[in-house]
Amino acid sequence: MFRRLTLLIAAGAALAALLAGGSPAVTYPQRIVSLSPTATEDLFAIGAGKQVLAVDNQSDYPKQAPRTRLSGFQPNAEAIVGFHPDLVVIQYDPNKLVAALKKAKIRVLVQPSARSLADAYAQIGELGAVTGHTPGAKALVERMRERIAALVRSAPRPATQLTVYDEVSPDFYTATSKTFAGQVLGLFGLKNIGDVADDGSGFPKLSQEYILSADPDLIVLTDIRCCGQSPKTVAARPGWSGVEAVKRGAIVRVDDSIASRWGPRVVDFARAIASALRTLSRQPRG
Repeated sequence: MFRRLTLLIAAGAALAALLAGGSPAVTYPQRIVSLSPTATEDLFAIGAGKQVLAVDNQSDYPKQAPRTRLSGFQPNAEAIVGFHPDLVVIQYDPNKLVAALKKAKIRVLVQPSARSLADAYAQIGELGAVTGHTPGAKALVERMRERIAALVRSAPRPATQLTVYDEVSPDFYTATSKTFAGQVLGLFGLKNIGDVADDGSGFPKLSQEYILSADPDLIVLTDIRCCGQSPKTVAARPGWSGVEAVKRGAIVRVDDSIASRWGPRVVDFARAIASALRTLSRQPRG
């Protein structure tokens, strides 16, 4: 009898709250596992860092991120489940990871590679909503928008359109305008020499002969950490000393992790390009 009375009271309280316009409290994840380096950066930037339990072995920023041996490329579902997460964020779904985690009753959020700033902003907003940090996400997106716009305005636009070669690896793989990095370069009015060779992947391989004949005004190196590339190594390549960008010192070094992600540090990428273009505008053409 007492148990029945207790249930009736609880049901009545719930009904009263509903009739009064109340709603049950929203519970946000407190044990997040991120297998996406970009999502890791986003989570900490919006204020959800304390809810992050573990991140993958490629999430090297920010430094306080709880880096583990978990792999986002070859994920082990059992190892992930062992952390008892209430949310797992991934970039893509290798080896049917989503199905395995859902079977373990773990919520999964897939955030694929962004192709534009709009995509990046949308993913930040999504993480804000999922983690209970919508204000932080909105503030971050606004800051990014403002800073990138200011950097684009600060860069000179010469009468003749400048060309750019974005080097992903020293064997001449490049990023075209269809990639996220290429979209950022496009904001500055640069013509990407890799676009003519785009095979649909966004990352075609160019021939050295083509690059030399295209004679780019600006070279962006995003293979400095992986492959030790620098203005010095580029200038030492056979035939490259005559390239306009090499002659004018218009070679930008961008950390691989910044160039390959679409999180808050895209502002740093834009800053490096704007700075290079301002410097280039003050130097006579060779």
